[in-house]
Formats: sequence, structure tokens, C-alpha cells
Amino acid sequence: MQGILIVDKPMDWTSFDVVAKLRGVLGTRKLGHSGTLDPMATGVLPVFCGGASKAVDLQLNHDKTYRATLRLGARTDTGDSTGTVLETAPVTAGEKELLAVLPQFIGPQMQVPPMYSAVKINGQPLYKLAREGVTVERKARPIEIYGIEYGGSPAENEYVLTVRCSKGTYIRTLLEDIAAAMGQKGTMSALRRTAAGLYTEADAHTLEEILAAKEQGSAALEALMLPVESVFTPLPLLVVEPWVEQHLYNGCPTSRYPAADGRYRVRNAAGQFLGLANITGGVLRVEKLFVERN
Repeated sequence: MQGILIVDKPMDWTSFDVVAKLRGVLGTRKLGHSGTLDPMATGVLPVFCGGASKAVDLQLNHDKTYRATLRLGARTDTGDSTGTVLETAPVTAGEKELLAVLPQFIGPQMQVPPMYSAVKINGQPLYKLAREGVTVERKARPIEIYGIEYGGSPAENEYVLTVRCSKGTYIRTLLEDIAAAMGQKGTMSALRRTAAGLYTEADAHTLEEILAAKEQGSAALEALMLPVESVFTPLPLLVVEPWVEQHLYNGCPTSRYPAADGRYRVRNAAGQFLGLANITGGVLRVEKLFVERN
């Protein structure tokens, strides 16, 4: 079974929990996922199954979109409402002040990862050190916020924000920084990822839907999966002749190929997706194959 299964991750599950569950459901250990989600978060988690797992590190688009809730009045050790409250303060700002500071968070910037994160220092995940009460110095990393949209206030001192951002952005840290810019203490009380790269909520299936498909049989499960080629749809398509297809299988370059230099997703004459190839100086070379060699 090969393809990409977009999971709507439930609350209180780790991303690893989801993958472990799917190993049994799909009957394969060859699974990879893209973009770890915190246990409290829900939403879009792409899981790469079988041979598609080779595409995890080749994705073209790593941008994410989140819908998050900022709660003013307290700061926690984890940066979200699951943590221990470290500090409280009266709330003296609201929607007006929030809207005034949001523009300053748009664009490229440096962000220090929180202690409760999967970032590793000397091979040790930060969250394990944090659980031991250890705090270490972390280097700021470049991120980019493409847009922040205000989505209203569902409760007193709570504000919903939709954030479009680059890979590696910690929304908890962003919300704390936004609260600080308002002169307030704040923490994240809810988080949902609505898009990961090219995949959105519309593509996602709940674990209940996946388990129900499992009961119906492998065909129903496969029907939930997106083809591995979907990862590479932004690339131009190259349809190759049978003799060029054999060159690709054998790892042989094809000289004087009649197409512009660049990176391509490749299909054969029958329309089957083969993999990725590059043309440089008119020479076509295979980059990665996703089919069994003939």
C-alpha cells in the first residue's frame, strides 16, 4: 500500500501515536509523517505510506497554516494551557491593542524555540530536559510569518488568530510574543493545523474514518490515500518515451533531451508516475524513482 494519508490528528495524541496506530491499520512499518504536532493540537498530519515515505524529505512546500487561540492573563512553562502557570497578571488590553501589534509580526524574523519542543541539543530533545527542570540556551532560528488574520473573540480575554508561516515556526512562542507586545501575559489555549504544505483540512480523514475503511477492506483504505505524485504537482510534468524510461530505471543519462533545463516530475507514456528527474545542459538524469524497476 503506497500513498499519502492525510490524518486529522485528534487531541491528546502525539504524532508518533498516530503513526504507531497506522502501522497496524495499514500493515506496514514503512511510514513517515510530515510536521510534528503537539498532543494538544489537532488537524492536518500528512502520513507517507510504503514507498511514498521516500518523498517526506523531498517535499517542495513546507509552509503551514494554523488556527490558534491566545488567552491573556497568564503565562505557563509550556507556552500553552496544558502547562503549569508561572505567572498571572490582570488583563489591561484587548482587541484594539491586539490588532495594533499584529502587523509587527509579519515577515522574516528570528525565533527562539521553546524548551518544550522536539528540537535536539547534543542529541537530547529539549522537552525531556524541560521535564527534568533543566533550561538550556537555545539559538534563535529564522522563520517567516506570511500572514495573521484575526478571527474574533470566543470568550473573555481569548482571541482566535489564523497564522500562515514557514516550517519551524512555534505558534506558542509567537502568541506569547504577541501578548508581550500588548503588555500582557499570554498563553495558547487551542491549536489546529488547517494546512500543511499542499494539503488542507479538506484532504484529511479522522482516525474513525480510517478504521471504518479498514473494516471495508484494502480498496476502501487505498481510496483514502492521495498519490505520491501529489507532493510534486508544482513541478512541470515530463512524459517520457519507453527508451528514456528504461534509461531512468538504469540510472543512465539521456543526452540532448528536447526540454528546458530544470526539475521535473516524470510519467511514462501510459501515464504512470515514475519519479523525479533533472535536466542540466540538455542532459536528463533521474533524481528519485517511486516505481518498481522493470
